[in-house]
Amino acid sequence: MRALVVTAVVAEADSVATGLTPHPDDPGPESRTLPGGYLITRRDLPGIAFDVLVGGVGPAAAAAGTATALALADYELVVSAGIGGGFGPAAPLGSLVVADAIVAADLGAETPEGFIDVSALGFGRSVHLPPTELAARAAEATGALLAPVLTVSTVTGTAARAAELAARHPLAGAEAMEGFGVAEAAAAHGLPVLEIRAVSNAVGPRDRAAWRIGDALAALTAGFRVLGPVLANWGERHEHR
Repeated sequence: MRALVVTAVVAEADSVATGLTPHPDDPGPESRTLPGGYLITRRDLPGIAFDVLVGGVGPAAAAAGTATALALADYELVVSAGIGGGFGPAAPLGSLVVADAIVAADLGAETPEGFIDVSALGFGRSVHLPPTELAARAAEATGALLAPVLTVSTVTGTAARAAELAARHPLAGAEAMEGFGVAEAAAAHGLPVLEIRAVSNAVGPRDRAAWRIGDALAALTAGFRVLGPVLANWGERHEHR
């Protein structure tokens, strides 16, 4: 099985690649550059090969980077991975969230009656659903919260905005900026998608001093140490259906 893991920035890609290191004596990942300037790193584990892509920040960049990689190689699974904000208290700093739904939380229209998402407007979809069994097994293996992950183009920085999102998506576990874009590209190629986020900050008033990016990146590495075999096992069973 071959899987594409899409991250926004190099630090996230490095954390994922470190988690996917097969053994302590491994010389480390080798990277190459795709057309468009996208950096991609290959990691091989028993039963599964991972290409870890630095796709860029935001849903549009993530969709473009993912689509480029998918056009150049054959994959069976796409994973959006990185750090993000957590909705407390269910997703505290340093914890992991695996998406059971990937939601475009601010794609739509503002009206006097409130926000209307793009699907209600009749212009497309606003939710992608990862394979139910795969998401559940990934969450169990990593100790993650299984919950919707919201994709936003503007990171939440106020209590009012956090309350608005929580009211519209009461089960949400995290917000990030790339998952829905990655999912759109995967869907265009007929591929399943998974999203995993490590929580670096609380969704709410912007407090840069309270962010724990290092802890979140360490959690992402630890998550991928155990996620590889889960994805390989799922892929083996999926291929023989």
